[in-house]
Parts: sequence; structure tokens; C-alpha cells
Amino acid sequence: MLSDYSTIGIFLMLTLAFPLAAMGMAWAVRPKPKCKPDDEKLLPYECGVDTIGRTWSRFKVNYFLYALVFLAFDVETIFLFPWAVKFSQLGLFAFVEMLLFIGILLIGLWYAWKEGALEWH
Repeated sequence: MLSDYSTIGIFLMLTLAFPLAAMGMAWAVRPKPKCKPDDEKLLPYECGVDTIGRTWSRFKVNYFLYALVFLAFDVETIFLFPWAVKFSQLGLFAFVEMLLFIGILLIGLWYAWKEGALEWH
């Protein structure tokens, strides 16, 4: 039993070590500036043309909401696949549980529709 925990511990250490090593290597081999950048280097670049007006523009949040709702329903739909594969072996209880799950998905879809998250403007 101790070897099972040691395997999990080794994987945990590797999980922490790889990102830290990658960030350390990226820091070590990065190009280091020889001098401080001047004001010209810090200006926003727009194909050599100076910007007119504000350089920062706002994006509509509706696009992100639409993508987020799609992602949530897409991930939740993935849970239907294993259930469908083992449907004949699961019995009535699993069928009722899946009906509840689909009901919750439909309530979420109705709420998103009602709040206008699915409208594309």
C-alpha cells in the first residue's frame, strides 16, 4: 500500500517540477535587454501609423458569454457518452439520474435563453 502512495507522490512532485523547470529555463535563456527602452519603443505599434483616438477598444461581452455557454453545455454533454455506453447494465436508477441531469441542463439552457446569453448581436 505504501508503494501506491509513493507513486502518487512521485507524480505530484513531477507535476510541480516540470512547470517550475520550464519557467526557470525560459527565464535563464531569455534575451536580456542591454539598455532601458526609450519612449519610442514603449509606444503602441500600429503598422507604423500613429493611432488616432483611444488605442484600447472594448469588446462585446456577449461573444464571450456565448462561447462560455457553448463550452459549458459541450463539457456537460460529454458525460452522456459513458452513460450511453453502459446504459443496458446500469438499470433504472441510472436512467432516472440521467433524466435529472438532462433536466438540469434544460433548465440551464432555458435560463441562458431567458437572460439573452444566446442572442447574437
